[in-house]
Amino acid sequence: MLQGEFDPLQVPSPLSTPPGPVLRPLDAFTGSLAGRAYQSLKEAILDIRYQPGEILRKAEICAQLGVSRSPVAEAVARLSAEGLVEVVPQAGTFVARFSMAEIREGAFLREALELAAVERLAEAISDSEIMLLRRNLRLQEVLLADGDLAGFHQADEAFHALMLGATGFRRLATLAQTSWVHVNRARQLLLPAPGRAQATLVEHGAIIDALAAHDPALARLTTRDHLRQLVTFLEPLAAARPELFALA
Repeated sequence: MLQGEFDPLQVPSPLSTPPGPVLRPLDAFTGSLAGRAYQSLKEAILDIRYQPGEILRKAEICAQLGVSRSPVAEAVARLSAEGLVEVVPQAGTFVARFSMAEIREGAFLREALELAAVERLAEAISDSEIMLLRRNLRLQEVLLADGDLAGFHQADEAFHALMLGATGFRRLATLAQTSWVHVNRARQLLLPAPGRAQATLVEHGAIIDALAAHDPALARLTTRDHLRQLVTFLEPLAAARPELFALA
């Protein structure tokens, strides 16, 4: 999406739920029973298959996943600690609404990490690492041409992980992903908006060109401009669609 083209009223309300099962089966994940239940629930929340403010009925979740209440309760407790669900005594468990305060904080932390990373990377990135980034960009183009926004979103995440991983700091991608969790969910609102995914491709291409030119200042500038697009477009959305956002 180009600057000035975003109309927050284009986001449907309530958000449409994708067809098919809300939760992926546990055999799609690894780890303990509670861990797999957590992964399945978290994925559905981040992909907005569960809507902001929607009640989570544990009995239905147990039935869908084929487990007892104990692993589901443990999974919900972890999601509550991450701020993705809200447990209200005497009322129930709800998917957390979006919080602009958390989104701004997450975006700030992610920007700090990623700008430092690309500045360092621009000085030492190898031809093979540039090639991997360009291959990922071509994959994004194919997925977008096919209308596969879910696949595009995954390739987008992989693009940033490739950059962070190329720094040689093993924990950097995990730190960035942790700080980005609330922002990542909010991104799902904007990718279907006309032009946004196409603009993301252009922004990613500009970052790669800056890295390939070994220009740290340009790498910082292009990455900063890319990362700041999200909050820029979410601000008017929060004002236009208050039912999706928490009051504070």
